[in-house]
Amino acid sequence: MNIIARLLSTFAISISAVAVMPYFAIAQETLTAPEQQTTQRVCSSDSVENLLPPPVSQESRSPLSYLGEEGFTQNPDGSWTCYVSDSRKQGRYYTLFKVQQINGKLVASSFLDGGILVEGQDNRSLDFFMMLIEKHTKANQGNRESIRRYLDAFFSFVKQGKIQLSNRGYLFDQPSGAVVIYHPVTGGKLKGAAITINISSPENLSSSPVS
Repeated sequence: MNIIARLLSTFAISISAVAVMPYFAIAQETLTAPEQQTTQRVCSSDSVENLLPPPVSQESRSPLSYLGEEGFTQNPDGSWTCYVSDSRKQGRYYTLFKVQQINGKLVASSFLDGGILVEGQDNRSLDFFMMLIEKHTKANQGNRESIRRYLDAFFSFVKQGKIQLSNRGYLFDQPSGAVVIYHPVTGGKLKGAAITINISSPENLSSSPVS
């Protein structure tokens, strides 16, 4: 397939040259399970708002504040996290998505709990990544459609075992220096993997890093 050849032959960058999320947030146990909610937000299913600590109070709006309207929670370090409940264990929730500005780069991760993509995570991750790409790169509609197909193929290859955990980033948007990485996560109490996009030259963000 042409898309396979294109993906596997694309320019690969050492992970040391890009920023990735430094840790996988620790899963939490609760006494009661959250109620299900059906919305169109990126962080929409298995809502856990009633179980989380109060949102961080900010004196000025972050350039990423729109994520709050998508169901994300802002953390004290300035990052934004999407928490979801674990359908396999009542009363447990964990980090599904996280986005942060690190040293001027926009870094967004979709975490594989236990190294496994849960049902529907690939499509939700694509919507999450494409929202960030639309808002923080100069890619036009045609380019975004190509990028979505590229990332969709990347997720498919991960699920099929055709792409292994590694320290390499695959370039998918030259102007913004955006790469996608399938990498191990070793920090925190949970071990696993994440698929991360790293936008080196993001648009519409403050120049100072949030970390």
